[in-house]
Amino acid sequence: MSTPFLSLIIPAHNEETRLTETLKQVFEFADRQSYSIEVLVVENGSLDRTFQIAQNFAAQHLPMRVLQNAQSGKGRAVRQGMLAAQGEYRFMCDVDLSMPVGEINRFLPPALNGYDIAIASREAPGAVRHEEPYYRHFVGRIYNGLIRTLALPGLQDTQCGFKCFNGTVAEDLFLRQTLTGWSFDVEVLFIARLLGYKVIEIPIHWYYNPHSKISVVRDSFKMGVDLLTIRLNAIRGVYTRSNARI
Repeated sequence: MSTPFLSLIIPAHNEETRLTETLKQVFEFADRQSYSIEVLVVENGSLDRTFQIAQNFAAQHLPMRVLQNAQSGKGRAVRQGMLAAQGEYRFMCDVDLSMPVGEINRFLPPALNGYDIAIASREAPGAVRHEEPYYRHFVGRIYNGLIRTLALPGLQDTQCGFKCFNGTVAEDLFLRQTLTGWSFDVEVLFIARLLGYKVIEIPIHWYYNPHSKISVVRDSFKMGVDLLTIRLNAIRGVYTRSNARI
């Protein structure tokens, strides 16, 4: 099998109600492209029929693979998918498709060149948020203020769930990742900057999903702990030592 141009990695935890419609949109998009695409759904620790639904869909659609992890954690699922993928470019994509799937081409050549990681941004000039309650935007800016202060100065939106990696860069970064929860992408971007990779933000149209799984109190506390862990790991040389990539 030839190397696909693009791998789409979709982490899925308790997504039985949304996954089928998302995959239909993904494959409608894939069928319109002139380049090759593989789709990887990574089910992780679900308590519903997510895995079975993904398997049933994969039996009728190629190229698609379904991976499974008994443990939950979005970071764990994305890492597994990124390292199993074979694409020249590897794009992580949330099941809710709050960014329309058609915007993926804006992250790829020929529309975009000369980068290692391109991240979707709801804050970069030209971005538009649709139907988002003010309080959610306010909380998001608090998150980002912490992230910019402690880990990633200059990046306006690190938490949007749509990010594209050069395949070789993805393998380097996700082998060094240690966090398995919501903060994993902050850690991966922190490692990328530490290693000198080029990160750019792409303004997008983003549509608010009222069924978000984020808990403001719980996840704010966890984010703070994770940011301190990232800083401590950096001081200890966890991300740059010769045996980090294991």
